Amino acid sequence: MVRSGEEVISNVVASQIATHQPYGGVVPELASREHLRAIVPVVRQALAEAGKAYQSLDAIAVTQGPGLAGALLVGISYAKALAFALDKPLIAVNHLEGHIHAVLLEERQKGNRELRFPVLALVVSGGHTHLYLAQQRGETWSYENIGHTRDDAAGEAFDKVAKLLGLGYPGGPIVDRLSQHGDPTAVKFAISQMKHPDRRTGLKSQQQSRTAGRPRPDKDKPSPPRFDFSYSGIKTAVLRYVETHNLSASITARRHALAAIAKPKIEDYVANCDPETLNLIASFQRAMVEDLVTKTLAAAREYDIATLLVTGGVAANNELRQTFEREAAKQGMPVYFPSRPLSTDNAAMIAAAAYPKFLAQQFAAMDFSAEAGLALR
Repeated sequence: MVRSGEEVISNVVASQIATHQPYGGVVPELASREHLRAIVPVVRQALAEAGKAYQSLDAIAVTQGPGLAGALLVGISYAKALAFALDKPLIAVNHLEGHIHAVLLEERQKGNRELRFPVLALVVSGGHTHLYLAQQRGETWSYENIGHTRDDAAGEAFDKVAKLLGLGYPGGPIVDRLSQHGDPTAVKFAISQMKHPDRRTGLKSQQQSRTAGRPRPDKDKPSPPRFDFSYSGIKTAVLRYVETHNLSASITARRHALAAIAKPKIEDYVANCDPETLNLIASFQRAMVEDLVTKTLAAAREYDIATLLVTGGVAANNELRQTFEREAAKQGMPVYFPSRPLSTDNAAMIAAAAYPKFLAQQFAAMDFSAEAGLALR
């Protein structure tokens, strides 16, 4: 629960990590079932911790997308029923806008209410790596996407590499902590450079050319290639390194050793990683961080950005934060992050993003539905 878009009264998170850990990643069907199982107790607990009754709510916010359709539908169905029963307005929120407002929420709590525009937001998580120009006119926020991932998101690459190396799930936090024990210069990784248009947009243009006999201007103009991201290549490079350096046996042994420990600590991970693996992990993270920081700051220079926001689950990464702070300071640019609890998915950020819509009375009709690929505009 959030008051006036700037004060967190309660924020209850029901983690599904234990459910998905045996599979090394999120299983959509299990995610939906866990949402269904947890949603009523979580809402009751949030109200109890806030000392509030259902009728005290001014409005109810819910994520419309993007995300897993089944999990989104659980939340939307419950929110619709609650709004109808209480006769309260319902507000549909874009998940990515929630991540951006997680930063704004905490800055307001600190008393930092003055935001210098233009604002550039990097939303980097398990499912998303996007760059947005953010504008505010009155109470209304609007967003322009100027960069996105062409394939794997950054968080997905972290998780898949961790799974490949037998480190378990979720892999991002483990890779972050283990990277401190290796040499980040030991393995050279080349991040993909975007030199061609987005294949989806390119295909659309080709189809238009065939039908009309000549190219037409594309209203959905793709972002400049130099601001796009691609992480399938580095994931494959790690796999090739494992194969050419014969690391499979040690990975299998590590996987079995860690599985035998109920709750492995960082000391357990380090003890089961040889120096070569630790160097590989540190080098992988350094390449990922440098690519995210370099492209984001290049976009910031291109658009003459005054304020930079970095948010999403990967924003909790220590090296990413330190590198952004150091490099942004060289450009005289303030950079803000959410706290680590608000970096990952949570309800408070959705409530914070809903508040400007509440003031503008941008309420959702009861017939709206989940949109797994909902764009942020």
